[in-house]
Amino acid sequence: MDLDALLLSRLQFAFVVAFHILFPAFTIGLAAFLAVCEGLWLWTKREIFLRLYLHWVKIFALAFAMGVVSGVVMSYQFGTNWSVFADKAGSVIGPLLAYEVLTAFFLEASFLGVMLFGWKRVGRGLHFFATCAVAVGTTISAFWILSANSWMQTPAGFAIDEAGRFYATNWVEVIFNPSFPSRLVHMLLAAYITTAAAVLAAGAAQVIVRRTADPTIAQMKMAAGTLALLMPLQIIAGHWSGEIAHEHQPAKIAAMEGWWETKDVQPTIIFGMPDEEAGETKFKIEIPGTSPYLFAGGKALKGLNEFHPDDRPPVFVVFWGFRVMVGAGLGMLGLGVWALVLWHAGRLGKPSLFHYLAVPGGALGFIAVVTGWIVAEVGRQPYTVYGALRTSESVAPVEAGPVAFSLALFMIVYAIVFTAGAVYMARVALRGFDDALPPASDKAWRAPGTPLAAVDEPAETTA
Repeated sequence: MDLDALLLSRLQFAFVVAFHILFPAFTIGLAAFLAVCEGLWLWTKREIFLRLYLHWVKIFALAFAMGVVSGVVMSYQFGTNWSVFADKAGSVIGPLLAYEVLTAFFLEASFLGVMLFGWKRVGRGLHFFATCAVAVGTTISAFWILSANSWMQTPAGFAIDEAGRFYATNWVEVIFNPSFPSRLVHMLLAAYITTAAAVLAAGAAQVIVRRTADPTIAQMKMAAGTLALLMPLQIIAGHWSGEIAHEHQPAKIAAMEGWWETKDVQPTIIFGMPDEEAGETKFKIEIPGTSPYLFAGGKALKGLNEFHPDDRPPVFVVFWGFRVMVGAGLGMLGLGVWALVLWHAGRLGKPSLFHYLAVPGGALGFIAVVTGWIVAEVGRQPYTVYGALRTSESVAPVEAGPVAFSLALFMIVYAIVFTAGAVYMARVALRGFDDALPPASDKAWRAPGTPLAAVDEPAETTA
């Protein structure tokens, strides 16, 4: 493998994106979870939901900050390693990213301060509105980012001028390009599922170390219900996204499935080892004749041999990335159903094999998000704008040495900073709910009709 500037630039961007996407996926789901907790507290007057809110809002604040920092670093690379791409496609991609800042980031930033520090400064209704506004802002952010990325997957509503630069001819078609609706739904569900798996893992760890409290069981019930409800919907959304990719990116689907020969009916390959030199998938374990149930239309399903080797994505990475993603999703579905069974049996708060599996299972959502993103982005290769602009034509005229140095620097800094942040968030999540108790002398927490002037800040209640 030749580590030239192109490959190093791709590795650097992939490394930064892999770290960055973990935090938006978590904060989108966690913001929704916090809005639900605060809404349930206001509705039911039960302190248990307030304690859940105070516990998880600390983790949300740190995860949000780390997501912003890693996102800024990623955007700089458009002007350094990928300046040619920015020059050619910037008039389409640029406005979409700007809309994300104007509509989503400003909304989040405006109300995040109220959400974190406004307990004794604003009324309960306004504070709940601020929490909901932050949750909506994270969703709007996903809308614009997914629109921009989906346009790169299935470009529409554009033309190319004589200088080779892209420009929009129809902004509605640009924003709502063919793959955008399915990928937006798929990503939002992934965020909610990822958060649910992390919350379930935190609750399971608290049960194991005997720090069980009422909020522990409540969060496990909420997480289990979310996993059991949303994972089947996610499977449907994933199938929808696959149908769109089959129509617009057949090489990606062929790589995901490990198909090399074009056939009217293709098998589902559960396990195998794609061999690009031999042009076949070896050691296959397959279920024959399943493609008519997955891809409608009756057309012949293209294999990778239909495409020139220079037009194929890296098959091994896409093939196994897809299987890891699916396996992680099925694992979370199993944990959710298992937790519901224990809930029904009254054993959710008693340590068992489930709890010891649920703790590492908290990482499954993040694994699924990263591998799913790998499948989407590596499967798009060798294009940055699918079918219109190759990756080799998008990289800046930089030398391999500086890119390699900056990649190593990123890896060192990220290993220190983000590991420290992740460890701190894990410690907060696992230590129980003693630090999320309202002051014993302050009845305003328990009486929503009482003025908020006497209510302490959540940060001041930390043990």
